[in-house]
Parts: sequence; C-alpha cells; structure tokens
Amino acid sequence: MPELPEVEALAHHLREHALYRPVARADVASMSVLKTFDPPVSALTGRVVTGAARYGKFLAVEFLDRPGEDLHLVTHLSRAGWLRWHDTAAAAPPKPGRGPLALRLHLDAVGGPGFDLTEAGTQKRLAVYLVRDPREIPGVARLGPDALALSRDEFAELLDGRSERIKTVLTDQSTIAGIGNAYSDEILHTARLSPYATAGRLRPDQVVALHDALHTVLTDAVDRSVGQKAAELKGEKRSGLRVHARTGLPCPVCGDTVREVAFADRSFQYCPGCQTGGKPLADRRLSRLVK
Repeated sequence: MPELPEVEALAHHLREHALYRPVARADVASMSVLKTFDPPVSALTGRVVTGAARYGKFLAVEFLDRPGEDLHLVTHLSRAGWLRWHDTAAAAPPKPGRGPLALRLHLDAVGGPGFDLTEAGTQKRLAVYLVRDPREIPGVARLGPDALALSRDEFAELLDGRSERIKTVLTDQSTIAGIGNAYSDEILHTARLSPYATAGRLRPDQVVALHDALHTVLTDAVDRSVGQKAAELKGEKRSGLRVHARTGLPCPVCGDTVREVAFADRSFQYCPGCQTGGKPLADRRLSRLVK
C-alpha cells in the first residue's frame, strides 16, 4: 500500500507534469471507485490543474482556478491502487470493467498527456472523491497530525497514557497520519522497539529514539522517492526496506533471521535480535500449527 513517502512523491510528480494544464475529458472506467456524485466528474472538463497535495495517505489534485468554485479530486490508493502518468492515451472512452483502469484524466487534449488511476487484483478498494473541500471526506476529516509535522514533545504527549501496542498507534490514521504497515515495521526496527510494546509505557529515551526513527525513516524514504518516475516508486520502496516483507532473510543490522507475525489479512515483520531481546513474538498462526 502506498504510504506517506510514495504519496508525497506522486504529488510531486503531478506538480511537475500536470500543473496549469486544463482537463480535456475525464473517463470513468469503474463507477464503483467513485464515492461522491455532486459535483459530477464531468465538472472537471475545462478546469485547470493548479496543484497537488497529500493528506496522510490521500492524494489530491487541486483545481483552484475559479474563485469560490474550488474542486479537489482526491484518491485513496489503498492496497493495490496506483497512479500512472501517460504522455499519450487512447482517445476512445475505455470500456467499463475491462482491466485495471478505474479513471483516466486527459489533459490539454483528448488522447494527450494525463494520468490513470488503476487497481490490480480482485479486492477493489480504490476510492476516488470529487469534493469542494477535502474535509468533506470522512477519512480525511478523521486524520490525526501528519507524521512528519510532529515535534518530539507533541509525539511524547500523543503517546502518554495510551494502552495500545505501539505498532497499532503508529498505523492508526486518526492518531498519526501517513504511516502504514511497511514503514511502521521499519521505524520500530530502527528504534529497536518491539511492535508489542505498550505505547504509554515507553521510557523517555525510547520515545526520543522512536521519534528520531520516525523522522529518519520517512524523510529518507521521501528523499529517495521524490523525483522518481511513478512507475519506479514501488521498486524504490522495496529496495529501502530492511525488515518489512523480508521474512526468513538475515537482518542487515545484527544478522538474526527476520520473523513474521501473521493475522487474517495482514502481517508484520521484525528482527528478534534488534527488537525483542532475541525472543520470537507469539504468532497465532504458528501456535495453531503446533497444536
């Protein structure tokens, strides 16, 4: 799933390639991705792209070219969604339900440059909204402070008294916006903290280490990602990971074997040597096999 660094890079890519270009036509290939109906997507025709922004893990294309009539095309890419830039595209409207294409925006002229919103796989969770104010979107309205905007003191105050596991707190978008499963694994590994540590019971030095790791991991990922072509961002993300999605491989820091804890629809990875004093965490899936 695209997280803060990749969404920031996509917004940067759009600012470099789409800015000040008018919309020639918007093609909807999958009606199910549209979560709003007023204004209609056809209202984008003739509007000029004036910016691109990020709200947590939401990507927004801004049309602020008519005072009092602002529009924001906002998407949450979810697990298998992506934005693909094209210099040319088929002029004929796409056939609904064919392939991964969900929405196409033609800029300058039909068949010219623009971008596609696509979704691979069978679980269709890509969401697209056309709104006058991003805060009209429930997921945006619920967002907590952006991960990279939190000062050390604000971060400590946010964790104080919380009884949840630190992994849960880091990935809760209403608490901290922008961090998902992959980067929370990397942040915790860098901070040398167990994913099961209780957020409100961390020592002051651990809170400092965690805040520093959060900024270091995300900032480094943003620096690597911004300027990359949209098609290369997924590979760039994978290349920078040290524990996430590396189950069974040696930890690049201590050499211990990276372990995994699996749930029904997700999993996370960690290094016992760096994070849990060498002790593997309980994995219900493995516990069932042992029984």
